Amino acid sequence: MRIPILKLYDYLLVSIQWELDDHTAIQFQEDLLSKIHQTGAKGVVIDLTSIDMIDSFIAKVLGDVVSMSSLMGARVVLTGIQPAVAITLVELGIGLNDVFTALDLEKGLEKLQSELGE
Repeated sequence: MRIPILKLYDYLLVSIQWELDDHTAIQFQEDLLSKIHQTGAKGVVIDLTSIDMIDSFIAKVLGDVVSMSSLMGARVVLTGIQPAVAITLVELGIGLNDVFTALDLEKGLEKLQSELGE
């Protein structure tokens, strides 16, 4: 299954609605980077509200997606991070220091607009 990536103005919105397996995570990474390239998106909001837990591979892919998006000129905001996901990311040392976070998708989009001066 592929994760839908929606375009809204100069932003991409992603709401992950199910637990990710390795194949889906890699496919998402490729799809998102391709969509950033195609659309020239300035920002991406990734909503993780439905994700209760992640394993080390998914955590690494998520960190890589954020870094790769940044290299392509798109600012990333993560929303809806559950406690277990936050713990896993920190314990694994996944560097998300420059990533903005918000409680929900709406606040994430507002944060992105604010950071990009729009």
